[in-house]
Amino acid sequence: MSERASEPSAPSTAAGSTAESSTAEGGRGSGSARTEVIWTPDFLSYQLSDDHPLNPVRLDLTMRLATQLGVLDGVDTVVPEPATDEDLLRVHVPSYLTAVRSAPHEPFGVGHGLGTDDNPIFMGMHEASALIAGGSIAAARALVEGRADRAVNIAGGLHHAMADRAAGFCVYNDCSIAIAWLLEHGVERIAYVDVDVHHGDGVQAAFYDDPRVLTVSMHQHPLTLWPGTGWPGEYGTGNGAGHAVNVPLPPGTGDAGWRRAFDAVVPSLLESFRPQVIVTECGADTHAEDPLANLELSIDGQRAIYHTLRDQVARCEAKWLVLGGGGYSLFRVVPRSWTHLLATALDRDVDPARPLPADWIAHTAGLTHRPLPTAMTDGQDPAFAPWRDGGHADRVDGAIMEVRRAVFPMHGLDPDDPRD
Repeated sequence: MSERASEPSAPSTAAGSTAESSTAEGGRGSGSARTEVIWTPDFLSYQLSDDHPLNPVRLDLTMRLATQLGVLDGVDTVVPEPATDEDLLRVHVPSYLTAVRSAPHEPFGVGHGLGTDDNPIFMGMHEASALIAGGSIAAARALVEGRADRAVNIAGGLHHAMADRAAGFCVYNDCSIAIAWLLEHGVERIAYVDVDVHHGDGVQAAFYDDPRVLTVSMHQHPLTLWPGTGWPGEYGTGNGAGHAVNVPLPPGTGDAGWRRAFDAVVPSLLESFRPQVIVTECGADTHAEDPLANLELSIDGQRAIYHTLRDQVARCEAKWLVLGGGGYSLFRVVPRSWTHLLATALDRDVDPARPLPADWIAHTAGLTHRPLPTAMTDGQDPAFAPWRDGGHADRVDGAIMEVRRAVFPMHGLDPDDPRD
């Protein structure tokens, strides 16, 4: 990674580099990368309403589970500072910041997408949102300043917020803010890979004409899911043409189809683009049990995706900024999925057969009337047949060809050649 803006600091003893973990396959982390985990319980203050689907309990349960499984043993989590107005204005317009601040005190509304069912107004909204954005900036700073090769903010991933309005449960777009911060601090090529079930529209919009940022979104087809965008023909404008990539997947797509589509599109584009930093938005709402969408992935498939993302980062010799995102099966899915995500970033891979701790189950059972899983697996095999091997033509293959033909030629790649 080019770090022209500041010289890297001396390597520190980083989280995940030496600490042992009894949960890891093989008994310990590999020590191959230095990882910082950004966390504060104050992230839980981002609570849009008592009954809103985006409930911060999912964050609390993830950190409890990761801690009880030993994934975070020896990890000194980093407490972030809130994003400043200067940070937020890299992406958002001044009138929007004013609206967010004033909304809790304005009885007649302020517009800007605030005060809707999706984006209700709550006390401390600016402060809570700025803290999450600050968490993603802290992760970006750790990479640029050389303290870490990877950095994780599971509270981040609020990818729908636009420059002048809230959208899709998102007030400030921490993904875009962190990317803009990285660009301002000397990073020249950033790939943003969004595996949330919803289109990463806010990040795409922020960098739609910027060739320094490659945005890739894997999502449920826009005809079948909000926000109704993310078509293959949305590929960027001006110098950014070809730098927005959208892979719309049919409802019902499971582990094998999702991974087949990713494998057919993303690695070739990343190899061509050569990013110095890869930012991933890792929403867990692709799961079959998610109440707001219609893909059919398993915990095992999501774990395999996180491992694939890690492999792509290594292949590109890039640094990795890991963000959370959506996920509305609060008790059964998100904590297990994101514990695997944390473990992956820390090189402490959790055996899928590992039982859930009894204390975690007892605590979580007091919060939900639904039965809970007992292990870190759904018992599924996430294997897939690569597109380059031919056969298996179905609706997913139609989506693959559509996106390859839309963007591959702009990167000097042959959409019909399975070697590309």
